[in-house]
Amino acid sequence: MFQLKENGTTVKTEILAGMTTFLTMAYVVIVNPVILSAAGVPFDQVFMATIIAAAIGTLWMALFANYPIAIAPGMGLNAYFTSLVLGSNGAIDYVTAFSAVFIAGLIFVLLSLTRLRKILIQAIPENLKHAITAGIGLFIAFIGLRLSNLIVANEANLVGLGDLTSPPVVLTLVGLVVTLIFMSLNIHGGIFYGMIVTGIIALVTGQLKFEGALLQLPSLPEGILVWNPVEAVQLVIEYGLYGVVFSFLLVTLFDTTGTMVGVAKQAGLMKNNDMPRMRQALLADSFAATAGAMVGTSPTTAYVESTAGVAAGGRTGLTSLTVAILFIIAAFFGPFVSALSNVAAITAPALIIVGSLMIGSVKQIEWEKFDEAFPAFLVVLMMPLTSSIATGIALGFITYPLMKIFIGKAKTVHPILYVFAVLFTIQIIIAPH
Repeated sequence: MFQLKENGTTVKTEILAGMTTFLTMAYVVIVNPVILSAAGVPFDQVFMATIIAAAIGTLWMALFANYPIAIAPGMGLNAYFTSLVLGSNGAIDYVTAFSAVFIAGLIFVLLSLTRLRKILIQAIPENLKHAITAGIGLFIAFIGLRLSNLIVANEANLVGLGDLTSPPVVLTLVGLVVTLIFMSLNIHGGIFYGMIVTGIIALVTGQLKFEGALLQLPSLPEGILVWNPVEAVQLVIEYGLYGVVFSFLLVTLFDTTGTMVGVAKQAGLMKNNDMPRMRQALLADSFAATAGAMVGTSPTTAYVESTAGVAAGGRTGLTSLTVAILFIIAAFFGPFVSALSNVAAITAPALIIVGSLMIGSVKQIEWEKFDEAFPAFLVVLMMPLTSSIATGIALGFITYPLMKIFIGKAKTVHPILYVFAVLFTIQIIIAPH
């Protein structure tokens, strides 16, 4: 079913890769509820909604697209959702905001059923694709460094080196060394084994603690929040949330597309500048976003942490099937997942190492051609600096056609790039992500 032999992988490798991906992104089932609960959504509601959206999207990706890519609510998008509700000073409640997400999800489904998104991926210049992969690599490494406090806030330079003597940082460094040893010895699943060793050390040193019951029955306290498209459209019109729907749609569109391209290129799954079974992969995210809005979570996206599973050898949908099953199991182990997610040192080494693997794609960028190199450079630079994949892609998409116009090569640019350059310019000015 998953064509393991054709993809040069095994059941063991795929399952280990799935466990690796899940562990690197398990924080989402805790962090997402924390962020959205600030907007008034019950924590337990978002916890379960996060798992439902992740399970639906990742299962679809596994069974219909056969890609090792996990789907879950996006981190930047949940912050935007919360700021939308809080910034309205009570004018907009979270159900109204979820209605906007629901409509964006439905439009997303329709777009996924058309050729638009496939055409978009084919229209992205090769140099920008390589830049997206490298930018995601730097971004994910930065996430690992920041979560582990190896990199901290600095008044003078925005960021600086953390306290190397603090227990969390020491544990991260030890975990990094252990994982690097496994990787250097070419041990399959080295990243996953590194997490296990780091977790054991964290437990022994008292940094990983389990308090109270580890098992908890899942529940949706408020049930389904949004289900009627007509009512949702009425709320969007009543509160004038057109810009919100547009922002959710555009950011999700490029966040997901960029991540999918980056992960697929890293896994060697792109063929002739094309991503096979693209429609099925896109539907995974659009269905998840729609279902997630119905039960209480912000828009979903393809998760950049999927690269950790790819680095561990994941090449097929069996990896994402493993992730989906673990998400479903996690619904019953909220306290346990919370405990693991609270120790960033367990997953940070994996993110840093994956970043080093992905940055290698910069060597394929045509640096000698400035009109190709500078837009690619902006993509690579701005993803980690703005903590947004979509913003990095946006700046690259705006700059690329502009530079081609300047040197008289406007006709070499795919027409769709001009359209999205204009849309991204509007989006950045109106609702920066």
